[in-house]
Parts: sequence; structure tokens; C-alpha cells
Amino acid sequence: MGLSMDDSRPIFVQIAERIEDDILENRLPEESQVPSTNQFAAFYQINPATAAKGVNLLVDLGILYKKRGIGMFVAEGARVVLMEKRREQFYEQYVVAMVHEAKKLGITTEQLTMMIQRGERA
Repeated sequence: MGLSMDDSRPIFVQIAERIEDDILENRLPEESQVPSTNQFAAFYQINPATAAKGVNLLVDLGILYKKRGIGMFVAEGARVVLMEKRREQFYEQYVVAMVHEAKKLGITTEQLTMMIQRGERA
């Protein structure tokens, strides 16, 4: 797992994001079982209720579902849903901010494209 906690964001959100990352990177494929809230709690040394809150965020989004008496599992189609969610977040957090800053600095679309291509090579 190996998550270093970020004090600026709620732990339960970080737990949910870690599960999302594992799904996106195919470490947790569709229909695979997710670690239990107690396993998360023990690993990160947090309250099980905090871990459950993170897991429940993903249940509410339809990313995870519960098999009664067995545990939580990755829903079919979860990876596609997460990709769309993360792409929209990427657009809002990075692309919009980058374009606004580029305009302030007088950077043209062509120059910005060249900078992105240069960044790909770095």
C-alpha cells in the first residue's frame, strides 16, 4: 500500500484516493476484493470508522460494492468511471489554471503546445 498521509487533506479522502489509484493502475481489478476497513485501519494506524468513511465514499459512487458477509469488491466498470472522474479533475485543476496563467504571461497556444511537448521529453 505505502501511503504517506498528507496532513492538509482528510485521511478518509486519502484512503478513497489510494483505492482509486489501485483500481486505475490495475492493482485492484474489477470484481477483486478490497482490503477490509480493519486492514486499512491497522496499516495506517487510524480508527476503523475513518477507514470505513473512505471506503463508503467509493460505495456511494458505485465504485465498490459489498458482498454480504464477505467484504467489499470493485464494481464492474469502476475503472472507466474513475478515469472519467479523474480526467475531469485534471482538466479543472491543471489545464484551466495553466491556460489562465499562460494568457497572463502572453504565451500563445502554439508556445504552450511546444512547452508541453518539451515537458514530455524531460
